[in-house]
Amino acid sequence: MIRIRNLRMSYHTAQADQQAVKGVSLDVPEGAFYTLLGPSGCGKTTTLRCVAGLERPDEGEIAIGDQIVFSSERKVFVPPHERNIGMVFQSYAIWPHMSVFENIAFPLRYKKPKPSSSEVRERVMRALALVRLDGLQDRPAPYLSGGQQQRLAVARALVAEPRVLLLDEPLSNLDAKLRDEMRLELREVVARLKVTTLFVTHEQIEALTMSDTIAVMRDGMIVQEGAPGDIYAKPTQPFVADFIGRTNMIAGRVVALSGRNGARQASVETALGTLQCRAQDGVADGDTVAVTVRPENVAVAGDAQGGANTVAGTIENTVFLGNMLDCIVAIGGERLHIQLHPSTALARGVHVNLRLPAEHCLAMRR
Repeated sequence: MIRIRNLRMSYHTAQADQQAVKGVSLDVPEGAFYTLLGPSGCGKTTTLRCVAGLERPDEGEIAIGDQIVFSSERKVFVPPHERNIGMVFQSYAIWPHMSVFENIAFPLRYKKPKPSSSEVRERVMRALALVRLDGLQDRPAPYLSGGQQQRLAVARALVAEPRVLLLDEPLSNLDAKLRDEMRLELREVVARLKVTTLFVTHEQIEALTMSDTIAVMRDGMIVQEGAPGDIYAKPTQPFVADFIGRTNMIAGRVVALSGRNGARQASVETALGTLQCRAQDGVADGDTVAVTVRPENVAVAGDAQGGANTVAGTIENTVFLGNMLDCIVAIGGERLHIQLHPSTALARGVHVNLRLPAEHCLAMRR
C-alpha cells in the first residue's frame, strides 16, 4: 500500500546542508501497522512528512496504492490534499474555535465531491462512536481531556476514509497511564478498520506493542526491519539491542566458534570470564564483539559456584519499580543490570552469583 524507494531529503541552512533521510526504502502492505522507531533526529518524522506531502524530497519515489505521489525521476509531486491520507500530529492540531463535531467534519467540508449535510452528520457520528466520544459532539474542543483530544484527532483523520493513516508520535503528550490505555485503543481502532498505518515513535514500548513491523532508524537510514519479537530478541547490531529496551553490553573477543550459520556458538573472552554465547552470523574467530544479554534473562544462581556463564558480584544498587526489582550488580569493573521479581529479598552490599544463560547471550560484531 505504501512503497518508498531510495528516499533522500536534506534541510538547507546558511551554515550547512543537513541530510535527514539517506536512501530509505520500505514497503507497508495493505492493512499493516508499520512503525518507524528511532531516537530524535534519526529521520523518522521527515520520512513520514514526505509520505504526507508536507516535505518535498530531493530524490526517490513514493507510491500510495497504485498512485505515485512523488518521483524525482518522473518529476511528480502530488499535493497533500490529493493523496487521500489521514494524519494525526504530535500536537493533535485541534481547532480550538470549533466544536468536536466541526473538528471531525472539517476534512469532509473540503472533500471532492463534497458529501451532503446528512452524509456528513452520519459519518461524523460514526467516527465519534468509533473512538468512544458519543454525546460530546457539541462540546468545544478545548474542553476535552488530553485523551479525548487524542481520540478526536484520530476520528478527524479517519472520517474521510483515507487509504493510509499517518501517526506522528500521537501519544507523547499523554501521561503514562493514559498512554498505556490509548495504545490499546488506537491499535484496536486501526485493526478494526483494517487501515494501512505508518506510525512514528521514539518509545520502544509503543513500537513493540502496537506494530506488525518495526523499522529501526539511525542517522537517516533503516538499520533493521522485522517483527517486534525479532527486533527485540534478534538484534543485528549493538545499537538496536541497546535502543530496544534495556540490555547489558559486555565487550569481549571470540576465542572459539562451533556450529553453522543460524545456530552457531561462540566462546567469548570478557572481563567477566569466558562466556558461552550464540554467535551472530558473520562473527569470526578472533573478532572483537559485544555480548548482549537482557536484564530479565540474568538469573540469581543461589549458592552455586562456578559453572558455565556463572559470575560472582555484589549488589550495588536496587530500585523498586512496583512490578520488578531493578538491580545493578558490580562484577570487578563491570556493571550488570538485572531485573527480579519485586518480592526478591536483595539489598545493597549483598554478594550474589549470577547465571547468564548461553541461549540468551548474543555475540555481535562491534
